[in-house]
Amino acid sequence: MPASNAPAPLNPDGSRRTFMKQAGGILGLALAPPFISQAERLTALSKKLEGVSTINLNVNGTLRSIRAEPRVTLLDALREYLDLTGSKKGCDHGQCGACTVLVDGRRVNSCLTLAVMSQGKEITTIEGLAKGDELHPMQAAFLKHDGFQCGYCTPGQIMSAVACVNEGHAGSEAEVREWMSGNICRCSAYPNITAAILDAKGQMGKG
Repeated sequence: MPASNAPAPLNPDGSRRTFMKQAGGILGLALAPPFISQAERLTALSKKLEGVSTINLNVNGTLRSIRAEPRVTLLDALREYLDLTGSKKGCDHGQCGACTVLVDGRRVNSCLTLAVMSQGKEITTIEGLAKGDELHPMQAAFLKHDGFQCGYCTPGQIMSAVACVNEGHAGSEAEVREWMSGNICRCSAYPNITAAILDAKGQMGKG
């Protein structure tokens, strides 16, 4: 009989078994009971993936280290690895501004920034603005002027607002609206947000 062109079957004790073990392990981690924290689940999963390395991040004045793949975004590093959930994942495409954080004082969309690119830089999140029980002037102004409704976009709005003032782009209501246009509020609290920024400017010594 002519030789068959069909590929030889996988060795049941070799590569096929290895593949099934790896697939089963990853699936098991994904379906792990809820009492296992997200960080523990991600740490265990990372051990099964190639390319995992240590990433050192200076967040809110504290050096933090995570084990993650190079493709992990700064937003996911903050939320899923460091449990800093103030920065929100909205569109995940850099269009809504809910994930805004400060990197070396400049506002960035953390969903579009790789965590590994932020090594050696100072990262400030909404959790790092207040000094103990003393709110940052921008946080206090948002409360005073009701600059939020559902609150989902608020952390990103506040971080962007702080940068807007520090950049010198809060000279008028029209200027504030222009330089805050990258942050979307679906509840349409824009008038109150603008009023809060102009109010906070003086408290931040930028008046």
